[in-house]
Amino acid sequence: MSDAWSRLEVEATVADYLHMLTLELAGQTYNKSTYRRALLRKLNSRTEAAIELKHQNICAIMIELGCPYISGYKPRRNYQGLLFEIVADQLKAAAPFDRAALAAVELPAATPIIEDFSNINVDPPAMAVIASDSAKGAYTPQPKRGITRDYLAREAHNQALGKAGEDFILQYERWRLIRSGKESLADKVEHVSQTQGDGLGYDILSYETSGKERLIEVKTTSFGKETPFFITQNELAFSKAQAEIFQLYRVFEFRKEPKMFALSGAVNAHCLLDPITYRARFS
Repeated sequence: MSDAWSRLEVEATVADYLHMLTLELAGQTYNKSTYRRALLRKLNSRTEAAIELKHQNICAIMIELGCPYISGYKPRRNYQGLLFEIVADQLKAAAPFDRAALAAVELPAATPIIEDFSNINVDPPAMAVIASDSAKGAYTPQPKRGITRDYLAREAHNQALGKAGEDFILQYERWRLIRSGKESLADKVEHVSQTQGDGLGYDILSYETSGKERLIEVKTTSFGKETPFFITQNELAFSKAQAEIFQLYRVFEFRKEPKMFALSGAVNAHCLLDPITYRARFS
């Protein structure tokens, strides 16, 4: 058997992936193992592990095309050109996916009440950043290889989600300081994007336990850890100018069980930056 996947095999695998992702975006449950076993019958003596690797490749392509991806998979970028072509072609005809994805990225959000934030911090992924920016510093979606809708950019403009993520981090920062016995500092934590305006380059004024300021920019997504985030020219410049006290908090899987990781200092210290887009991604 040749290791190369045939067009028919790739088409069946992509269709299977998009069906699962549509169910996930619509809030419906499904079993990945059941889908893999059913897909095996359509393939040429492949293994479940091979299907998982192909699904990881599709995740990376979905990110490249500005789309959400199936949670629980780590995107892998070593994909074949045929796979990219078929994903792009099927997306153009995937009306159920389009409806579910639009609804998911535009859905309002509310801030959950959490008493114990002990388990929300994770390590950041290995990163690369691609960026896009208009003259005003706001990302403008651009058509990509036949795909005309950038769902991730739309989610980045979801003001209710962004506000809920900031409120979540406001709770977290107060909890962190109170837990360290710094109640007086917790009382001083300020949601500056609400009290002073959103052009400062950061959202929350908090503190280290030493009393040193911590300036926090919050980026929130409902999707997975490797989902791209978007920064403006002002935010990037501010992260450089205030590198000693700046932190970018990435909140992800917000509608399920929110997690976060922090990037300390200038964003370009962690990521490669394309100065055209300011579209930050992890694979």
